Amino acid sequence: MDDLEVRQLRYFVAVAEELHFGRAATRLGMAQPPLSRAIRVLERQLGVELFQRTTRQVKLTPAGDVLLRDARTALEAVTAAARRARQAGSASPRLRVALKADIDGGLLPQILDAYGTERAALPTELLLGGFGEQPQALRDGLADVALVQLPFDDRGLDSEPMLTEPVLLAVAAADPLAARPRLRLADLADRKLPDGSPARNGRPLAPWSGSGARQASNLSEIFSLVETGNVVFFASASVARRYPRPEIAYRPVDDLPDATLAVAWPQDARSPAVAAFVRAAVAAAAARHHPTYTTNIHGGTAQVGSGNT
Repeated sequence: MDDLEVRQLRYFVAVAEELHFGRAATRLGMAQPPLSRAIRVLERQLGVELFQRTTRQVKLTPAGDVLLRDARTALEAVTAAARRARQAGSASPRLRVALKADIDGGLLPQILDAYGTERAALPTELLLGGFGEQPQALRDGLADVALVQLPFDDRGLDSEPMLTEPVLLAVAAADPLAARPRLRLADLADRKLPDGSPARNGRPLAPWSGSGARQASNLSEIFSLVETGNVVFFASASVARRYPRPEIAYRPVDDLPDATLAVAWPQDARSPAVAAFVRAAVAAAAARHHPTYTTNIHGGTAQVGSGNT
């Protein structure tokens, strides 16, 4: 019989990730012998070897590689199902909205206002997280709907694009690049992003992530780095409008792709509140007017364009 238990999958994943039965047993809070027996039972049940064992190391077999991928997905689904069930059965259910601060294109107030007029609307709870964390929060059942930037990891998720806008280079106003009305990525050959990566590679969506020496956790810290002339970063047009600073100039980069904001939700969602939020988000984006705006060049102004839906 091939029916697997959640317990078996948790045991297997622990060993597969640790590649050491002792460490896996400690992680699971159990003794090593029963864990080893449980893995043997699982292998007999499936009729395949999941691990190659020697006195020195434990390695996954090809069958183990396949099971690890699917087991993680299955465990995520089980955990998410439990969280969603608790949320649905709560005495005061809420709609949990996951987002990264400052990537909403300035739309969040309009979305919430439009959502509040929907008959199926629930009280909202905003879950702020790091860049790229929102899709996993949906899969884990920690959030019901999310605002994300394309592209993103859309496994098990549906999404609807809402807003597309230019991405600009934020550079110190005293930098020679600020004197130019338009730029290309090749012009940034000697410039670095806050995480230390080359700006010419054009990674506009997560300028503060990474493992480089220069790191910043929020826009305020990033702006401080840019103002010193040490780094540049890429900002959506809406961020540039919301954060004008005399020490920073925003410039278009012709070969940099636009940023697209989307609303995302689990594919199997059947919540009227989720459907209402998606309708409200798309409607708010469609109604949004994007005026042309200006940015500083050494005390002057320059037109840099407008977003579009």
